[in-house]
Amino acid sequence: MNVIIINGPMGVGKTTVGRYIADQYPGTAFIDGDWCLDLHPFVGNQETKVMAVDNILHMIGNYKNCSVCRMIVLVWLIDDEWVYRRIIDGICALQLELVSVTLLCGEEQLIQRWRQDKTCEWRTDQWLEISLKSLPHFSTLENCMDTSYLSISETAERIVQQMMKP
Repeated sequence: MNVIIINGPMGVGKTTVGRYIADQYPGTAFIDGDWCLDLHPFVGNQETKVMAVDNILHMIGNYKNCSVCRMIVLVWLIDDEWVYRRIIDGICALQLELVSVTLLCGEEQLIQRWRQDKTCEWRTDQWLEISLKSLPHFSTLENCMDTSYLSISETAERIVQQMMKP
């Protein structure tokens, strides 16, 4: 079974691309890491991140044992190395194949995508500034994919192609 992790800054298109992949490949489980840390009000500290990682790995383990599940797509903004490492180590311990990609785009494209998203409560000017400031950090991560001029389907196809490579 394959697991695809889609990481990147807020508003880059992680959820959109992840849902697209899940819709295109029957038997694909879609996990949004935000579901695993859905506290109101939001608290993103060490304790809650540990809990979220445990929740994510629990879900992945359950999907691994599901006879109709063939692939898992996890989308989440992972900006802490230790969080990323715990997720990767947990997936490896479950003996699942893994592809991890960090989506990026230019500032203008991020602003445009941000303004077009009318459904996410986080799409405020304050969070946009935080997301724009995070672009340099995400660009230092492994396996970055610039999606500035890619469609959703082109981005998804490139991710799936990485999974198919030997």
